[in-house]
Amino acid sequence: MVKREMYPPAVKYQAVQMKLAVKSTKVIMEELGIKNKTQVKTWMTWFRNGETYRFEQPLGKQYSYGKGVVEQMTGSEQTQLELKRLRMENDVLKKYKQLERKWSQKHS
Repeated sequence: MVKREMYPPAVKYQAVQMKLAVKSTKVIMEELGIKNKTQVKTWMTWFRNGETYRFEQPLGKQYSYGKGVVEQMTGSEQTQLELKRLRMENDVLKKYKQLERKWSQKHS
């Protein structure tokens, strides 16, 4: 099993700053001890998209599911996130119901 590396937020910010200063990814990896070049690319993408809160999150799937940031959010931000999640869930259920109707018409 591969051990996943956890880099502190300071290293992530430093890697982004070095990349913005037009240093090569190879040099950044050597100076900061980063093992994978795609890691630097990921951090740059997060930086460009304004998702720097991800630098503070621990390892895991919380990035894609919106978890891990909750402790940093205010009450209204948490409410908005929950509302967004519920709307997405509702949309998925509506689409499923439409498909279910089509299937039942097709097989009737």
